[in-house]
Order: sequence, then C-alpha cells, then structure tokens
Amino acid sequence: MTKLSVNINKVATIRNARGGNNPDVLQVALDCERFGAQGITVHPRPDERHIRYKDVYDLKPRLTTEFNIEGQPCESFVDLVCKVQPTQVTLVPDAPNQITSNAGWDTKQNLSFLTDVTDVFHSRGIRVSIFVAADEEMVAYAAKAGADRVELYTEPYASMYAKDREAAIAPFVVAAEKAKSLGLGLNAGHDLSLENLAFMHERIPYIDEVSIGHALICDALYLGLETTIQRYLNCLK
Repeated sequence: MTKLSVNINKVATIRNARGGNNPDVLQVALDCERFGAQGITVHPRPDERHIRYKDVYDLKPRLTTEFNIEGQPCESFVDLVCKVQPTQVTLVPDAPNQITSNAGWDTKQNLSFLTDVTDVFHSRGIRVSIFVAADEEMVAYAAKAGADRVELYTEPYASMYAKDREAAIAPFVVAAEKAKSLGLGLNAGHDLSLENLAFMHERIPYIDEVSIGHALICDALYLGLETTIQRYLNCLK
C-alpha cells in the first residue's frame, strides 16, 4: 500500500504571513491525520520561513502517523532530527536560500558525506530516505550510502505528463525497478497532483510513500481539506 504523507509547509507559510497562529499548524496536521493522511511531512529550513524548529518539537508528541522531516543535513538540522527522532528523515541537497527542492543528490560525488550522515541517523533508529533524480546510478549510490529508501524527484514527470505521460513515466519505472532490485524502499514527491498521481501509482504500484504539499493545499482551497485528502487517497487505490 502506498501511503500519503501530507507536507504542511504551505500551512506554515500562510500562518507566518500574518503572524499569530492562524492557521494552527499543529491542528491542521492532526486534522490531516483524522481525514485519512498516513503521514505528515515538514521541511524546516534554517531561515524558518515556513515550518519553524519549534513546530517540529510541538508536532512529534502529538502525531499518531509517520512523521517525516526533510531537509539539507546541515549541523542544526542533524541536531534537530536526532533530538526529535521522527519515523523518517529525507535528505535533500538544498541551498539555504532555495525556494523549493529542485534537484536530487549526486549520490556518487557525495557518497562519503551521505554515508556518514546516514550512519548518524541510523544510530538513533531513524529511517533514512535520500532524494534523487530518476537515475539508476544515483539510486545505486544511495544504496551504497546505506539509505533505507530513495525518494524520486518527480518534477520532470509532472512537467511532461500532459504532453506525453508514457515518456514522462518511463525513466521513473526504470529507476524504481533499480531501487527494488537493490532492496531499497521507494518514495516519490514534488509536483505530484490529482492530475498525475494515479497514473504514476498505476505504473509503479509498489511506491511506499508519496509526499505531497503544494498541490494538495491548492486543491484544498477549493475542495476543502478533508475532501482533498480523500481524493488523493483514491488515486492510490
């Protein structure tokens, strides 16, 4: 079964735009779980422009589903994750000022670094997923680094989907098969939506988890959060 993890960064962005605590990030996360989400994802950046480190500490004891913290493994991030001990940490190669994660790791070039960081998280009992492009070599080196899973960066798939969905999905099927052959778990995320999610799941039904935030929150503006989550879950049946 493919789990839906809702990324709540956009909720924090709206809150931070006005100050105060509206919307309440913790309450939204709990409501996402109540509406059927099987996980909650956050991406705390060093400048705390959306999810704040305090949010992460507040969320951990209240969540009842899988908690996934993603981010660039700088010193402050590693310290946060080790203290909070989520179910999963997803390592992304973002620069501090990056708007969003828009590339996967070069796992071959960064093998030593990723191996060391993965060892740190494993010593705390945290599952490690490494964010990679749909590239067999990058998947293979993620396995060498000791990752439990890879998360495929799906923006290229989403961008090409409307033009030629068969061509769009092809490299992801190959990368997914590589991950499977190496015993890696498989996640996917970035620009997945109600338009393109079901087809990806149809072609790669053994994806363990999809992490979706931006599109889901945009849909919720029109459909409501509960209906939106149910529609995304239906794409994964």
